Amino acid sequence: MKRQFRLRLWLEAGMATTTGVLFVITLVWRDWIERAFGLELDGGNGSLEWLIVGVLFVATIALFVLARYEWRRSRAAVGFPPG
Repeated sequence: MKRQFRLRLWLEAGMATTTGVLFVITLVWRDWIERAFGLELDGGNGSLEWLIVGVLFVATIALFVLARYEWRRSRAAVGFPPG
């Protein structure tokens, strides 16, 4: 039986993966944003980077939860047991 997932699942999973990677990069290498864009909006004290880490963490969790919901919904529509 062929399963067809909606585009929404793939978008949510892709965005969750992207924000997760950016979360890890920002957590490990905090000044990559300042180096990439040449801006120091927080005056170099690192508070903006911690804010970005927090926002990326919340976004990653929310997107993974939404993707899991869509995954389970797609499986239920096809008749597979939840899992």
